[in-house]
Amino acid sequence: MEQKIHQGRNVKRFREMLNIKQEALAYDLGNDWNQKKISMLEQKDVIEDNLLKQISAVLKIPVEAFQNFDEEQAINVISNTFDNGAFFNTGHSATFNVNPIEKLIQLHEEKIALYERMLKEKDEMMVRLEKLITK
Repeated sequence: MEQKIHQGRNVKRFREMLNIKQEALAYDLGNDWNQKKISMLEQKDVIEDNLLKQISAVLKIPVEAFQNFDEEQAINVISNTFDNGAFFNTGHSATFNVNPIEKLIQLHEEKIALYERMLKEKDEMMVRLEKLITK
């Protein structure tokens, strides 16, 4: 029995991992989007490729992550890899790759910096507009 990947649920998982609210994702996707539309999107089994590409660009996560991530398989890999002795020195050389989490944190920090720059630019634009109005 082949298990189907739920792309909408994957969008929700990655959005939540990045600590991004539905409203913020809707804002980043454009004027046609709102929180309710994002909620409905996250319930869809399959999302159109062009929309997945947009979401991928906004969240800075590869399209393939939404298309291929299967939580049950990930749990099986983790449970089979990290058994009771996995964290003890058993004489084997082990390398733990935590780069994906570090990358998510880095992307989140970049997004915060981008929002801060956007707010600063907005404030500067408001000052310029106020100067033009008062002339």
